[in-house]
Amino acid sequence: MGVFTAKYVNAPPNTRSARLRQPIKPRKSLGQNFLTDHGIIEEIVSCLEANRDQPVVEIGPGTGALTSLLVNRYNRFRAIEIDERAVEVLKRQHAEIDIMQMDVLDAGWLLSLPSGERTAVIGNLPYYITSPILFLLIDNRERFSEAVIMVQKEVAERLVAKPGTKAYGILSVQLQLAASVEYKFTVPRTAFYPQPNVDSAIIRLIFDRPVPNVDGEHLRKVIRQAFSQKRKMLRNTLSPIMQGKNLDGWDLSRRAETLSLDEFVQLAKDLF
Repeated sequence: MGVFTAKYVNAPPNTRSARLRQPIKPRKSLGQNFLTDHGIIEEIVSCLEANRDQPVVEIGPGTGALTSLLVNRYNRFRAIEIDERAVEVLKRQHAEIDIMQMDVLDAGWLLSLPSGERTAVIGNLPYYITSPILFLLIDNRERFSEAVIMVQKEVAERLVAKPGTKAYGILSVQLQLAASVEYKFTVPRTAFYPQPNVDSAIIRLIFDRPVPNVDGEHLRKVIRQAFSQKRKMLRNTLSPIMQGKNLDGWDLSRRAETLSLDEFVQLAKDLF
């Protein structure tokens, strides 16, 4: 198995201030912000609890900051990367690994996952496609055991938000219905090159929640409609899909942000 020897800037290896040099220039069009803090890189990888022989997929490895640790930790490791320059760098560093050069939103890679097994996912997600990737994982949650991903800090706070809080919304409900969500730690903007304008956070998703006993599309429709005008009461936000139905037992003066996960499921059942 190949070994990647990193180059560090202004600090020796194995220190929190160690910085990895980048062999390619980040592309703004791909939302590339490369991790350079070696200590944080180690912390991220340690959040993944998959066993050594479990299939693991890294989303958007870039130039291999996480990859260099993952290939030595997991026997069945693969990576998905769209940037052909980064793919070439990865191939030079780790000729033995399977790299799928494609857009992660192209669901074709899901078909290549081992059948009968659940895959673990890890990755530093581009901010501009975070939500589509999360929904891709949600919609295919039976294929995954866990996901350790980096997202914008504000998004992470929404993902773990509880009912009655300002951050609670569509993403909170839909993700928490599919997985247990853990906020692991905050990643400062100084850990990246180029430095973004916001801080990031590591979250861990454990796909351990049962599939709700309701039509999935109906449930998504109710959630989206309920939050369509967050400050308005349910009687107003749900009126386009109520179709004259009398929702006995529901206090329609409530707002979407006050409903629990189970209440959204029951509301979808009652409406459809």
